[in-house]
Amino acid sequence: MDITKFVVDFRESAFLLGDHNTYRQQLSRRLRIVRKKLGRATAKNAKFAAKAPVTAEEIRTNVEFLHLLLLTSERAWAHAMAMKAAHAEGNADQNITGSTRQHIISRLRKAVNSAEDLVVLLSDRTASGATETDVLEAKGYAYSLAGAKEFETQAEGIKGGEASPQRWASCLTNYSAARVIYNALFKASKRDLFKEVLAGTIDPSIRYAAYQHKIPRTVGVPAVSRKFFPQDDTEVVQAVEKLDPSALKEEESKPSGSTITWRNRTANIVDAAIGQARVSVETASTQLSKFVTSSNSSKDKANAYDDVLIASQDAADATRRAIEELEKEGVDEGDARMQDLRVTSLAVNYDLIAWRIGRNRVLIGADDGLTFPPNSSQKPWRPQKDGKDWVEREEPTGRKLARLRERVALYDAILQSIDSIKELRGAVRDAGFVAQLDGQRAYFQALKCLNLSHSHAFVSAPREALALCNRALSLSAKAVSSRAAASPSSNAPRLAVSEEQAGTLRQKLENLNSHYRGVVALLQLSSNSETAATAQLTSAAPVVERLNEYPTSGTVDLKNLVTWPPILKPVPVKPLFYDVAWNYITYPGQATQSREVEAEKTQVDEKSTEPAQPAKRSWFGFGR
Repeated sequence: MDITKFVVDFRESAFLLGDHNTYRQQLSRRLRIVRKKLGRATAKNAKFAAKAPVTAEEIRTNVEFLHLLLLTSERAWAHAMAMKAAHAEGNADQNITGSTRQHIISRLRKAVNSAEDLVVLLSDRTASGATETDVLEAKGYAYSLAGAKEFETQAEGIKGGEASPQRWASCLTNYSAARVIYNALFKASKRDLFKEVLAGTIDPSIRYAAYQHKIPRTVGVPAVSRKFFPQDDTEVVQAVEKLDPSALKEEESKPSGSTITWRNRTANIVDAAIGQARVSVETASTQLSKFVTSSNSSKDKANAYDDVLIASQDAADATRRAIEELEKEGVDEGDARMQDLRVTSLAVNYDLIAWRIGRNRVLIGADDGLTFPPNSSQKPWRPQKDGKDWVEREEPTGRKLARLRERVALYDAILQSIDSIKELRGAVRDAGFVAQLDGQRAYFQALKCLNLSHSHAFVSAPREALALCNRALSLSAKAVSSRAAASPSSNAPRLAVSEEQAGTLRQKLENLNSHYRGVVALLQLSSNSETAATAQLTSAAPVVERLNEYPTSGTVDLKNLVTWPPILKPVPVKPLFYDVAWNYITYPGQATQSREVEAEKTQVDEKSTEPAQPAKRSWFGFGR
């Protein structure tokens, strides 16, 4: 029968096009069609007559009778939600009172009655042909509507100190029963449909009702649902435990999920939502670590960071909401709960930014952009027409510069992220932490200058490349001198920079700095040689071409040893001699060869002088 899928699909298709009012109109049209099919519709201009209630046998013979009850219940619920939304548009700051509030509750009561009638009919499994899963889904649907009715009843009720927290117990009982049922169905079937129902309406409603019931936020939604679950309904208890034996049992506490450590300081996690998000981050980071070690593509590795970033963002959002709630309650900053939340906020936001930086590092390259390997050229799969192999061509300078431009943009994002860490509340007070961030920032800034020097080298600007390389060398010295961060437990890159990486960068920059110094020196010598040649100086010739001359001044110009850059000029070599007399002088043995040649020519001439015989012809002058 698939009750949950029927309801969820109808809601999703309607909400994609409009709101609750649109959903209500669609349900009305669908109800009219179903009633005509079942012969339960009132004819036009006819007097209304009450129809007999639906029976279990009718549901067994035709599933449309089941849909009739579901559509009736959904239309009443959609009508109530449409009235609530219409009031919120114009009077968002005012409570719903009077006839409007009574009308909303009346519609929800009608929806609950239709759902409960469905549960009664399906409970007779022999007559209706329903399975245990169908009965559980119907009970979960009825409990969720009953919880919504109690929620709307209490949400607009008595406010202030006169309101008793116990008035939310009925709402928690109904929503808890629905949550336990849907959670058991999800574990048994592994269908995301039940998970979406829990995350969409049930869990947020339980969290709000628990807050109104004065339940501490340290108690999670699963614990609240187990506490308020109606144990007196033995049929539901047996059916749920059959699907999930641990559905109503207390979960074992996990020490790793109840505390968080930040720079040798341990803080308690005072909100269950933060703990759940932290567990999701740990699970996603473990999967990311395995994927990074097995994959070779940088884009695939970067895409694998999405799950960790989403879970980290959820943890940061949950922490921010918890802090805002305490601030609204007027909790002092010296309170232990507020102090724990401040430490938690700093830790989770730092982790979020560190994962973002790690994703950018993966996109840059395996060595953080220390080297610039040539891009592998892809040969066409079709062979050439002449059968020869395709010749690999060097990557054009424009593409190299484009790749370096992308790298520089990623370095800028990393530097901006590091600066945002310093803006976190409580980060600047830790001098050691700030010094560590400065060293990491110097490391990535040095890599940025290094890649900029590559771009100047490609466009034949060695002086600018030397200046940037020298700047990067000074920054790398700062990165080496700063205290390195602790090595992360995951293989996936994050913000932490090891001492080995900083030392390798400095060694690379020292070698490259010497290289650029030599190139600039040669460039200066080349310009000096051109100036001397233009002025027609006697010393323009290099020393290597004046080795037979003794220096008159007693000193040798060591700055003009060879011509640089080398120029194209003729080089003296051994001359080639051709024997031209061979065509005019007769050498011994040459006469015999000439007579044989003349005899052969005479025979050829005789054969050519013989008269040609006429060819035979056939009739009409045509040859055969």
